[in-house]
Amino acid sequence: MNFTRSKAPANQLSNVLNEVFRTNFGELINTDHSARRPSVNIFEDENAFGIELAAPGLKKEDFTIKVEKDQLIISASNEETHDTGKNKKYRRKEFNFTSFKRSFHLSDEINSEKIEAKYENGILYLTLDKKEEAKEKEPRTISIS
Repeated sequence: MNFTRSKAPANQLSNVLNEVFRTNFGELINTDHSARRPSVNIFEDENAFGIELAAPGLKKEDFTIKVEKDQLIISASNEETHDTGKNKKYRRKEFNFTSFKRSFHLSDEINSEKIEAKYENGILYLTLDKKEEAKEKEPRTISIS
């Protein structure tokens, strides 16, 4: 006797799983937009912390940056309407021209009075200076009297 297994159910399940992982959540619930937060890079050097926030398609006037208590809050709102065309039915829509809000905890090491920002080529750059007492100091030798 020869038994052969049908691969159809396994292939169907595999196809469904592949489709789920290839699509975003917005597509799964049948919406044309997805809620996204811009990606950030955070780095540190001896004098400051830096934040790079990817936000292409915006202008510097779209951003609001403020410090509230120990939080750095970055938000943007683009009030422009982007003509999507009334007869267009998107198969996939990834452009995100909506608003967002990101907040970051400011440690005691950061001088919240000296935060600088610039927007260039779709990236918002922030420099957060360290307080003098938080900066690494060169080792020094102490003489014995």
